[in-house]
Parts: sequence; structure tokens; C-alpha cells
Amino acid sequence: MNSHIHAPEHLEREPDAETLVAERNVLLQCGLTAEEITSLLWLRQWYQTGGSDRVEIVRRLEFLKLLVNKGKMKL
Repeated sequence: MNSHIHAPEHLEREPDAETLVAERNVLLQCGLTAEEITSLLWLRQWYQTGGSDRVEIVRRLEFLKLLVNKGKMKL
């Protein structure tokens, strides 16, 4: 965890177990495999806690957001 992120703020961003189950179910319905879902959720967590390749991940997440917004991918 980055030192500039305060623990209470970090905890607020962590999804609870119920949210993770709901997200996994949505991703399963989109046709992602269990391995892809695990990778995606790991990347999100890694990014949120200060991963070193943040720019590349942001680009990929923005691309996914674009696909969803354009109706090319449904959540």
C-alpha cells in the first residue's frame, strides 16, 4: 500500500464479500472464465493499491469502459 493512502480511505474502497460475489456473477454472465475474472479482479486490486504499471492498466480499464458505454459489451 502506498504511504500516501490512509488506511481508512483504503478500507472504504475494498469491496465486501457480497459485492465481490455480485461482480463475479456479472462477469460470468458476460462469458468470462473463472481465470479471467480472477485476473481482472486482481488487476483492479493491484491498481488501487499502487501498482507500478498504472498507466497501462488505466488504458485497459478505460477501453473496457468504452466498450460498455458503446454497447459492445454488456455488464
